[in-house]
Amino acid sequence: MLQAIELPDPHAGPGEIRVHVRAAAVNPSDTLLRSGAHAPALAGVPGPYVPGMDVAGVVDEIGPGTETDLSIGDPVMAMLLPVTPAPDGSLQNSGGGYAEYVVRPANWIVRAPAGTSHEAAATLPMNALTAMLALDQLNLAPGSTLAVVGAAGALGSYLIQMARQAGLIVIGDAAPADEALVRESGAIDIVARGSDVAGRLRARYPDGVDAVADVALFGSRLFDAIRDGGTLVRFRQSDEPGGYQADSTRGITVRTPFVPEYAGRADKLDEIRRLAESGVLIPRVAKTLPAAEAHDAHRLFAAGGVRGRLVLTF
Repeated sequence: MLQAIELPDPHAGPGEIRVHVRAAAVNPSDTLLRSGAHAPALAGVPGPYVPGMDVAGVVDEIGPGTETDLSIGDPVMAMLLPVTPAPDGSLQNSGGGYAEYVVRPANWIVRAPAGTSHEAAATLPMNALTAMLALDQLNLAPGSTLAVVGAAGALGSYLIQMARQAGLIVIGDAAPADEALVRESGAIDIVARGSDVAGRLRARYPDGVDAVADVALFGSRLFDAIRDGGTLVRFRQSDEPGGYQADSTRGITVRTPFVPEYAGRADKLDEIRRLAESGVLIPRVAKTLPAAEAHDAHRLFAAGGVRGRLVLTF
């Protein structure tokens, strides 16, 4: 259940920056936290839990002794982890982005892309870092084939854009209404979306593609589209019991990008900024809603069909 509550204003300590949040994107991870799906893992972690992994806003406080080239008033963006490991290995409530102010170490925060609104900048950090991590793990040579299943969504779109920048041949799936959108993202080929997308990919590429990014959670059915020795990237567990593992009989490996690996990686997040400023990465805002209507944003997200990210404004 989402509800507005009053919490004490946080302040930046040594090495930290406080951001006055102007926009926060709504992501699948937020809906999982709100629904209680993480309740077993959070047992013993004091609440309240504040969702939100993506924020954009302005610097309004810099802690003593903090080394940064940012100044008060600079537009910035950041990826947050609402729950983080404590020094003793337990979990601690760090708070998410659905808040007027957030505080994080300076290396978690970078300048927002020049000329980009707070709402657009808020769609970039977590989704684009996830796409970057997936491509870093794949490490495909230019000219390799990558199929993105779930290509019309925000993550799928960022994957396509960044993969094309890396010189990959990208194939996307799409419903007729989304074909133009997927092609605008950079897909050079499109197959119809649906339950037999793997079969359609194999028919188009008889030897199989080098890799598939399973944004739509199709699971091991997508092995059929991949060449022997290729790779499947999964972003969350599919609905298959126990998830799915590598297909050792055909040498297919499975990669699972875990975006917290890039938390605090200012170098990676700043590369996202440069890609957006150069026009390689185009932010996609589906709709903006006042933060007080976060519950409505979650309902819209759950209804499906959102193209881009819903963004809460403060």
